[in-house]
Amino acid sequence: MTAIIESVRKDSNAESTLNYKIYNQDCTKGLKTLPDNSIDCIITDPPYFIDGMGSEWNDTNLKAKASKSGVIGGLPVGMKFDKTQGERLQEFMSPLAKEFYRILKPGAFCIVFSQARLYHRMAMSLDLAGFEIRDMLAWKYEGQAKAFSQTHFIKKDKSLTQEQKESLIKELEGYKTPQLKPQIEPMVMAQKAKEGTFVQNWQKHKLGLVNTKESLDGKFPSNVMEVSKHTRKNESDIKIEHLTPKPVCLISHLIRLFTQEGQIVLDPFMGSGSHGVAALNNHRFFIGYEIEKKYFEIAKKRIEQEVL
Repeated sequence: MTAIIESVRKDSNAESTLNYKIYNQDCTKGLKTLPDNSIDCIITDPPYFIDGMGSEWNDTNLKAKASKSGVIGGLPVGMKFDKTQGERLQEFMSPLAKEFYRILKPGAFCIVFSQARLYHRMAMSLDLAGFEIRDMLAWKYEGQAKAFSQTHFIKKDKSLTQEQKESLIKELEGYKTPQLKPQIEPMVMAQKAKEGTFVQNWQKHKLGLVNTKESLDGKFPSNVMEVSKHTRKNESDIKIEHLTPKPVCLISHLIRLFTQEGQIVLDPFMGSGSHGVAALNNHRFFIGYEIEKKYFEIAKKRIEQEVL
């Protein structure tokens, strides 16, 4: 790890010790400084490219949208459907996926969170970069219905008589926009091509196989991982002002499934630092990038107080 850390470009905005290095830096630049075949696992939660959650991510604007729509707890409700969102996500992720593939060791896993209706674009970006798409994982949680009734729009329609409006409202009772209550967040489970057989790759890199002794519920590990969002409130004493933080216990589960103690976990979109806390608490080394100064400082504080 020390050699890897030393090979990373020196940055006045970086914080590091022997077991982690985090950067207040755009990962599209930072990843280029990492050597080929140097990372054991990537677990990350990139921008979702829905309703302002793209490369132009801005907390202030997103919170304003959420308050106007009356929605909460994460993503604004009634997000306008825009087919170009997927195209822009794939355009953004494609060059990053190539970097992910370059820096990962043979047989290493790349676990990338996504949004249900754009998952295919995320998976395609990794597929075209050379990864083998091994599975779709799902974080299962308690959701909040986000579908809209059409009553408001019917009432505003000046082409309809009052009688027609009342009839149509009655006919469409219970029918809403195509948004079922969300209860899963998908992850792409991608793997870099291994060297030789699974056993040969393991002998050389200690990667490529999944630790099925690791379980969330005492059963054989599943591709559906149920973890309440409420667990996040008890995982940190630090106020985490982030719209989409992931539970540390969920990330810890992923880390124990796909890596060994002493291996290097990378998160190019570090956010509030949950992945770093999970990696370090599970005796892995950690490298993280976060472009927003506010989140970088939160992540730094969490690592210092909750791990070190």
